[in-house]
Amino acid sequence: MSRTRILTGLVLAPAAVAGLLWLPTEWLALVAAVLLLAGLWEWTRLTGLSDPLPRLGYITANALMIAALAWAAGPHLFALKAAALLGVVWWVLALAWLWRFEFGQADRGRFRILKLLAGSLAAVPAWAALVWLHQLPEHGPRWALFAVMLVWAADTGAYFVGVRMGKHKMAPRISPNKSWEGFWGGLAGASLVAVFAVKLLGLGWDDLPVLVFLTIVAAMMSVAGDLFESLLKRHSGHKDSGRLLPGHGGMLDRLDSLLAALPVFMVGKLWLGL
Repeated sequence: MSRTRILTGLVLAPAAVAGLLWLPTEWLALVAAVLLLAGLWEWTRLTGLSDPLPRLGYITANALMIAALAWAAGPHLFALKAAALLGVVWWVLALAWLWRFEFGQADRGRFRILKLLAGSLAAVPAWAALVWLHQLPEHGPRWALFAVMLVWAADTGAYFVGVRMGKHKMAPRISPNKSWEGFWGGLAGASLVAVFAVKLLGLGWDDLPVLVFLTIVAAMMSVAGDLFESLLKRHSGHKDSGRLLPGHGGMLDRLDSLLAALPVFMVGKLWLGL
């Protein structure tokens, strides 16, 4: 499984890097929307929604919200900024949900609606944050790539450190394989990426402490995104969100960390003045 996971990553990573660096923002926004909507299709399955017609209606509603944001963005990107800020608010609330594992576990209509709403509050702001980042006048594509790569580094560091050294369970009821050792390994990996990227982002070495701080916060929130998807899977009894990506599960299994990290990173970047 580890070999398959690595091989799939070696195929997908160059395509993602090329897209983030060289696609015009309009095309990147379209590709990102398609990928996120595919992830939301899997999200509906984890909420217990099985009828194709309501699932399609949910995807269509989210596609229309993304289209409305793209249309209303304007030269100052106010709509994208507001959506990203809403995403940050949602993920702060999601931390409380993770603390209360039992909340929403019952197969009831109101919980299904709440989980579907959570999917929209996760995916749409993540799309807005990525597009906002990519449109930055100075090194926008590089900043977008860095935001994605810090999550990759956190995931990779957590995976390999956790496999080799993980002894203390982090959230056994939600994700039994996650360990505190893996968590710290992931933060270390993300911080290392920040050190290598500081000059490529047009920053000086005096900006490095702030960049590392932002990177660590975003990496920590990426764990929340991963855990929230794991909570949905535990509630629904599914091991993976799908089987689209060999060794990685479904599309949502690759996007879950980014859903939380992107809005937090973008809003934090603006707040910290980077």
